[in-house]
Amino acid sequence: MATSKSSEKKHKILQMLATMLENPKGEKITTAALAARMGVSEAALYRHFASKAQMFEGLIEFIETTVFSLINQITEEHDNGLVQVQEIVLMLLGFSSRNPGMTKVMTGDALVNEDERLQLRMNQFLDRIELSIKQGLRLAVVTGKVAEADVAIRANLIVSAVLGRWSRFVKTAFKNDPLENSAAQINLLLR
Repeated sequence: MATSKSSEKKHKILQMLATMLENPKGEKITTAALAARMGVSEAALYRHFASKAQMFEGLIEFIETTVFSLINQITEEHDNGLVQVQEIVLMLLGFSSRNPGMTKVMTGDALVNEDERLQLRMNQFLDRIELSIKQGLRLAVVTGKVAEADVAIRANLIVSAVLGRWSRFVKTAFKNDPLENSAAQINLLLR
């Protein structure tokens, strides 16, 4: 029982952290501010997480688990490589649209003054996304829809476009929805 209560409290802390990250003014989040927002002491936070970096790691873990399980579903459901890439990109933009606070983590904006290992982990996250897109494009090579020589370049361009959409979402205080005109833009990238 204690484990599930502890797990539930951890989840609530992470939810509040994500909610605080949705503040468009982007003030630095402190454990004192987080504790005050939750109506608990900082010591209560530290009973569940050893540091603020560990809290951010919890958010990153949620992002990774969610995104890569969705990518796996997409690749299992579609055997057309270009459809896989299109669906992956739409999912990434949709995830961002529904999770503005998490988008700040994915772009690194929320990690600027935090432990550098957190940014390294997000860089690895982006590398894994690029690898997933390359795999979809390689499937498209087999059907003659994409040239083998273009796979790496195109995958990098697509990830850069996604990251740009995420960044614009954050920089416009969440006003420019990453999904706006995304289907037409993806079609241009996949021609």
